[in-house]
Amino acid sequence: MTLPQPKFTWPPRDAPAEEILAWGIEEFGPGLAICTSFQVSGSVILDMAARLVGGDINVFSIDTGRLHEETYQLIAQFRRRYGIVVELVPPAADELGPMLTLHGPNLFYESPAKRKLCCEIRKVRPLQRRLATLDAWVTGLRRDQDGGREQTATVAIDEEHGGIVKLAPLANWSNEQVFEYARQRDVPLHPLYAAGYPSIGCQPCTRPVKAGEDSRAGRWWWETDVDKECGMHLGLQGQVRREVDVLLDEVLPVRRPYTVQ
Repeated sequence: MTLPQPKFTWPPRDAPAEEILAWGIEEFGPGLAICTSFQVSGSVILDMAARLVGGDINVFSIDTGRLHEETYQLIAQFRRRYGIVVELVPPAADELGPMLTLHGPNLFYESPAKRKLCCEIRKVRPLQRRLATLDAWVTGLRRDQDGGREQTATVAIDEEHGGIVKLAPLANWSNEQVFEYARQRDVPLHPLYAAGYPSIGCQPCTRPVKAGEDSRAGRWWWETDVDKECGMHLGLQGQVRREVDVLLDEVLPVRRPYTVQ
């Protein structure tokens, strides 16, 4: 991919994670925010940021309303440990309400399209609204993760979110490197890792994995022959996109733009 020539100088692609994060913080200032679900990669990035600038960094997390209680406890731990303010971004009430009225609270078990609709309302659209206020955002995506993340760049233009800059400082880290960093620096980790959850999302949609299963097997385990993605980082395409759009039109006859007044 050939990057456009913006007003800033791109950091080296092979720069250390701390250097890439420091570049983003310096370049974009308050126009940059770290997005984390408080899995290990995001937790490591928060520790790096705190070592660079203390608690003076924008941090947000998408609060779907169906997270594990352990996730909320970990958020409180990060607030105390690092002195950071964690903004919780919920789904819009006027979008969530109609979906629940039409399909009930556990629609995700009924079909892949309804599960993706739930993710769209609870995750994707809140993220889009928050990113519409930013110049750059930081994620914990890594190339060794499943789900089409093999080409993740450390810094890229995020065309799906208005052309803002997307940083993935840990893109070329392995799972072992991330956990080793956390161990060496005593970074708080999600307690569900110890219970066999390698990937942690909403409580009804996540379970521990069995021996020999891949790391995403605990996500939406009742689905077969469909991608195990929510759409936050990899947008829906083709027939799945069309099916979700039909459901969205039923739930949201008038869709609001992704802006914050």
